[in-house]
Amino acid sequence: MRRVGDTQLVAISGEVDLSNARSLLDTVAASTPDDTSLVVLDLSATTYLDSAGIAGLFRLAERLRIRRQDLRLVVPPGSPIRPVLRLTHLDHVIQVDDALADTLPDLPPDVEAPRASGPA
Repeated sequence: MRRVGDTQLVAISGEVDLSNARSLLDTVAASTPDDTSLVVLDLSATTYLDSAGIAGLFRLAERLRIRRQDLRLVVPPGSPIRPVLRLTHLDHVIQVDDALADTLPDLPPDVEAPRASGPA
């Protein structure tokens, strides 16, 4: 995770599935300071997202909302998980942007979100 102003950035690569979704997303919630206003999950390198991952994202959004924090996702249009987000209507609950620059336009170009990996 990386803090930029009042935003927490984290990138998740690989697969998010039943084997790791709960622990991965619980770690994101637990590692986010209370004074953070926005959590950005960069899922650009996420190759697979199953129903446990979708459910985990819904839960994470709710946990953060209770703490008055917003969640936004970065998922490029050609990503293999983009259709899953549309099919489950997750993109109606959590804002999904095409690129990190869309989410945080003032982000310095040398800043990347650190990667958290699921099983390959």
